[in-house]
Amino acid sequence: MAQTDSGVSVRERVIRVLAETQHIEPSTIQPESTFEALGIDSFDGINILFAIESEFDISVPDDEAKKLRGVQDIIDGVEKLLNARASAATQ
Repeated sequence: MAQTDSGVSVRERVIRVLAETQHIEPSTIQPESTFEALGIDSFDGINILFAIESEFDISVPDDEAKKLRGVQDIIDGVEKLLNARASAATQ
C-alpha cells in the first residue's frame, strides 16, 4: 500500500476525503464500495474529484475521471498519478 509524505496511506486519505465531502462515516467506506452503494451521484462525483485533486495536488484527466466508478478506482488512479509524478521528478 503506497504511503504519502505524511505517512498516511493513499487509501486512508481517499476515504477521509470521501467521508468529509459526502458527510458519511469513514468506517462505512471500503475500497470495494461503489459510488452507487455510497449514494454518490455525478454531481457529488465532481465535488469529490476537486477535493481529491486538492488533497493530493494532482490533476485528474477528464477521460480518466469518467472511468471512476468506486473507491478503489480513485485509490488506483491517485497512486498512478503520484507514481508518474515521482518518476518524472527523478528524471
